[in-house]
Amino acid sequence: MSAIAGILADRGYAVSGSDPRDNAVLQDLRSRGVRVFREQSATTIAAIRSGTSTQPLVVVSSAVPASNPELMEARRMGLQIAHRSDVLAALIASQNAVAVAGSHGKTTTSTLLASLLHATDHDPTAVIGGVVPAFGSNGRNGTGALLVAEADESDGSLVKFQAWLGVITNLELDHTDHYPDLAALIATLQRFGRGCRQLLANRDCPILREHFNASHWWSTDSSDGVDFAALPLELNGDSTVAAFFEQGEQVGTFRLPLPGLHNLSNATAAMAACRLHGVSFAELRLAVEGLQAPGRRFDYRGTWCMRQVVDDYAHHPSEVAATLAMARLMLSSGRSPLPEPPQRLLAVFQPHRYSRTAEFLEPFAEALCQADEVLLAPLYAAGESPIAGISSGALAAAIQRIRPDLSVTVTDSLEQLTDAVSERSLPGDLVLAMGAGDVNGLWGRLQNREDPLATFPVAA
Repeated sequence: MSAIAGILADRGYAVSGSDPRDNAVLQDLRSRGVRVFREQSATTIAAIRSGTSTQPLVVVSSAVPASNPELMEARRMGLQIAHRSDVLAALIASQNAVAVAGSHGKTTTSTLLASLLHATDHDPTAVIGGVVPAFGSNGRNGTGALLVAEADESDGSLVKFQAWLGVITNLELDHTDHYPDLAALIATLQRFGRGCRQLLANRDCPILREHFNASHWWSTDSSDGVDFAALPLELNGDSTVAAFFEQGEQVGTFRLPLPGLHNLSNATAAMAACRLHGVSFAELRLAVEGLQAPGRRFDYRGTWCMRQVVDDYAHHPSEVAATLAMARLMLSSGRSPLPEPPQRLLAVFQPHRYSRTAEFLEPFAEALCQADEVLLAPLYAAGESPIAGISSGALAAAIQRIRPDLSVTVTDSLEQLTDAVSERSLPGDLVLAMGAGDVNGLWGRLQNREDPLATFPVAA
């Protein structure tokens, strides 16, 4: 919502909105002329309408409940109401667009793509779910030919997007609150793919390979039978060196300053989209060197009492597994993008939604078994009603069935979670906080804690 608001303001529209919080994103929107109300009430609609004869268009996302007082007042007044995806679809239709979809890696891939286009002087417009380091924002009104949009599949609205190029990173069951089964999710993404003029897809994903007819394929496993491939030559804890192939022929090598095979796949998709737009490999090879991941993707927050704290948005078993595997690579290789190579991996995880936790309880447990110790925050409901037998405690029990030797601590509040991090962590630990809820506030809460060793007397 904030990305679209900023772009429309930059294009001369009068934009208003409300948010009870205050943060850097809202401050940025204010600086761009967006009127931000701190309260969400029916009087906001009257304030927006005062002084103008133009009827406002009210834009909502799927996260806005029908009981929202502003939405109720807009309906009472008979105002036109559009879904966020309708506005994004209009932006996509207004110029050549790349819409990036898939179960995992959408934000990272679209961030890398927009960053590469920016670094090679193609100045893209961007509507992305995370903060793009190159822009300092999740939205940008560029002057170039391309628009880069993250296409969220969670509510099925991405079928409205008719892009010049659709990108699908991978596909597996998620958002079980919306999709009854995997077949329904596949059907929705197939409809999205048919709506794009051409489709670029990940050949390494078995579901995409079986169910999709892409115009172009990429791989990080093999250069055979794909249009683009990046095969790893070196996998380190701080970077990856890979050889880039087009139509089976090697065109050069590059160094990606992001570790992990999942990041290599995301970068390969971004590079492939750039090549389809006509950016030369020589330009890309230089631009890749400066890539940074978006906010909340293995986001180093700081060092507290010799523990390095990282925040990550991982909230699906595959994401948790990939993030922990990347952290493990840092431990085993002794190389890391962090200030110091970590010595031990303390996973702090907050399950997100009862429906997702119930569907993937065992896969979550298997993924978390990669850690040296696990701390579990209370489950973040995201508005869902509880499901009997589903909780952080149930996840802990599943973990210990797989690895009885693994230390697992269940906490009842975020305050108790912070206590547990203080008590259970050790100097040299990587404290990796994962989840899509409010576990990302861990770093801020730790700032108010004293060094656990400070309470112990030092021998003379």
